[in-house]
Amino acid sequence: MLARCDGLGFEPRHAEILTDHFLDAELRGATGHGVERLRWLASFDRTPVAADPRLVERLDGVVRYDAGGSLGYVALAEAITAELAHPPAGARLVVVSDCFPTGRLGHYADRAAREGLVCLLTATSTPRIAHPEGGPPMLGTNPLCLGLPGAPDPTVVDVSMGRVTYGAVLKAAATGVSLPAGSAVRADGSRTDDPLAVTGQGAGIVPFGADQAYKGFALALLVELLCGALAGQEGPSAVILLARPPALPTATIRRLVDDRRFPGEHSAATLAATRKRGRVDLPDDLWVWVSAGG
Repeated sequence: MLARCDGLGFEPRHAEILTDHFLDAELRGATGHGVERLRWLASFDRTPVAADPRLVERLDGVVRYDAGGSLGYVALAEAITAELAHPPAGARLVVVSDCFPTGRLGHYADRAAREGLVCLLTATSTPRIAHPEGGPPMLGTNPLCLGLPGAPDPTVVDVSMGRVTYGAVLKAAATGVSLPAGSAVRADGSRTDDPLAVTGQGAGIVPFGADQAYKGFALALLVELLCGALAGQEGPSAVILLARPPALPTATIRRLVDDRRFPGEHSAATLAATRKRGRVDLPDDLWVWVSAGG
């Protein structure tokens, strides 16, 4: 993968960030955010070769970075690395403007939580989600993610606002399978399960919520408005809240959930199982592409 990143023009340090992000997703079973995303980046007419985000201002409680249209995976990772090097004594809001795509937000929240911080993180993207009743794609999938310190591992809750993620759409398009029924909506309001209709922008992803998808749309809109207001400009951006937690309520909630599925546990269990197995399985065509190098 490093050779592939190098072939796309990324400098070694940025190539390592990308490789770490994609492989972590594969190890956790989040294949829609895994190695296939590197091939997606390679399909761009002009790959947004990463650049370090520029620090715009540092005020009491607020820090702003401008990524200048560079790759969000790197811009967000570099901004968080800089902030964790000098963590807040109380709380700090970090805004990273003009960055896309940012990938799996849990990857960053986990890092902050392992440093003893609460990390609330959200980010916008190019338009992916349409109104449940139709019309053009107008909002990003706009995930909302929370990381909390804990033992043996942090608690990470990472939720996208779409019926499916855009990563799942890319994976379905690459493997020639259909989306789950009702996952996408055309401009006229009719539903489709064709991933190519979404990648070709002939349809948008339906917000989550089934017959109450307007709630998923409202949450996606909330993120869009929040990021847009704080970034102060149009285009994808990310907002991060880092804070010192005076309490950790996870254990209490886990006891109430009992043996039912708790958010983030499947990801952690898959990571442990994959590490024990010692390998990840990639589709043959993707492995050939990655192995071909630059």
